[in-house]
Amino acid sequence: MRTIVAGWIIVSAAAVGVAKAQATAPASATAPQNASEITTSSDVDTILDALDARGKDMSDFTADVKLTTTDNANGNASSTSGKMWMKRLSSDDAELRVMFDRKSHNDKAEKIHQEYLLAGGMLVDRDYDRSKEVRRQVLKPGQKMNLLKLGEGPFPLPLGQDKAEVHKMFEVAKVAAAKDDPAGTVHVQLKPKPGTRFEAKFATIDFWVDPKTRMPIQIVTVDSTGATTQQTDLTNVQVNTKLDDRNFALDPIDKDKWEITQESYED
Repeated sequence: MRTIVAGWIIVSAAAVGVAKAQATAPASATAPQNASEITTSSDVDTILDALDARGKDMSDFTADVKLTTTDNANGNASSTSGKMWMKRLSSDDAELRVMFDRKSHNDKAEKIHQEYLLAGGMLVDRDYDRSKEVRRQVLKPGQKMNLLKLGEGPFPLPLGQDKAEVHKMFEVAKVAAAKDDPAGTVHVQLKPKPGTRFEAKFATIDFWVDPKTRMPIQIVTVDSTGATTQQTDLTNVQVNTKLDDRNFALDPIDKDKWEITQESYED
């Protein structure tokens, strides 16, 4: 699970539109200037335009997060939940912190304390329960966090992405509302087109957008074999709250009592 979570964190920085976003934030998160508005009756292109604008006018966000992985063959599911913070530093750089305080497997829950900080090309992976820290260089020296342009990376979301690029890579469809959908959301499904790099990774990518914040609040991916489903749920989403360095500062640790490992960048 920790490997899956770490990988998810790396691509989550991309999911907030770091790669193609503009650095300037609007005065209001819920009523941005010159941005497309959506409702539950909006068509696909209107939704994609709104997500494009959302990615470009967002300077930071926080949310409660839950990541669930399900083995579709036997139905076994495991999840971790906690809180995440993201802050844009420039048009091509950002910081991301995720803190998990609970995990469950097949509905058996327990408390945990795990944190991840992605900043300056380094992913710090801390397990407070085991007093272990792994510091992974995930970007080349000097490389910024252009972790997702549409068509690159493992976890595409069309935030800050032109709709033409989305249509180029995927068959895009709006899905009718179902009783189990998050209330008041709009549901969009992406199916990778043949010959794209996504065809080998995903069968489908579904996301549910809150029209008020223009943020995906649930993302469900099924791998290309249909074997595994991953679901990310975001609740209590707050956008452009002026996060500062304190939100990305990990607690001091006793380095003499912790096992600390450093991993260099690997191509």
